[in-house]
Amino acid sequence: MRFTKMHGIGNDFVVLDAIRQSVDLSANQVRRLADRRYGIGCDQVLLAAPATEPAMDFRYRIYNADGSEVEQCGNGVRCLAVFLQEQGLTDQRELTIQTLGGPTRVYLQPDGQVTVDMGPPRLEPAEVPFLADRRAITYPLAVNGDELTIGAVSMGNPHAVLQVADVANAPVASLGPLIERHAQFPRRVNAGFMEVVDRSHIRLRVYERGAGETLACGTGACAAVVAGRLRQLLDEEVAVDLPGGRLLIRWAGEGEPVWMTGPAVTVFHGEIDLED
Repeated sequence: MRFTKMHGIGNDFVVLDAIRQSVDLSANQVRRLADRRYGIGCDQVLLAAPATEPAMDFRYRIYNADGSEVEQCGNGVRCLAVFLQEQGLTDQRELTIQTLGGPTRVYLQPDGQVTVDMGPPRLEPAEVPFLADRRAITYPLAVNGDELTIGAVSMGNPHAVLQVADVANAPVASLGPLIERHAQFPRRVNAGFMEVVDRSHIRLRVYERGAGETLACGTGACAAVVAGRLRQLLDEEVAVDLPGGRLLIRWAGEGEPVWMTGPAVTVFHGEIDLED
């Protein structure tokens, strides 16, 4: 099977062309591809596939390193768009991509950056999904006897955003797994740890559902900015510094789409024999 290794500010992917070759992955095969010692190594495996809806240009499927399929990946969709162009599968600079989380519009910029219309955030608890009696700006979350204050946001996939004073020393490794599998998030959740530097700048680390902490999370950056703006901590355009690099996120407010701009880099191409 032919593959391409790519990354979006360190959030790395194995990208498979399911348009010109047959791809039918088992969860075990996904885990093997993602394994950094026995496979290729990645945070997620991405499939570029033919669209199944007439208004879409391509279909995009995302598998976490643990083999689970998820709805959306912001860094991944930028890489997918660059992959489609580099592989000669499209010459369009504007694409509408079909995902489990809904349609996503992607714009390849002349300077090599990629801008993504991530759509409006979903804030009703049932849409995240998050178990709460009613929608609120923040929610209490009981973890190991402590009560945390989080924002709950869906960007096509679920996010819990926790504000911290110093993201470098935040307990991501210990607290991230507890938030990810908290009973109030029935489909698990990505846990974001956000430090507000000023109104146009945050620092962020994300413990991703099914992958652990990654160097970057595009949907996590979007969710953090939404959560910060709802709390009136941030302006409309925010630079988000993640361990792997910077994303620019813009959100005008309620009912408006979240816009994300960042790079997508091809690392190498190869072939791998897959056994179940």
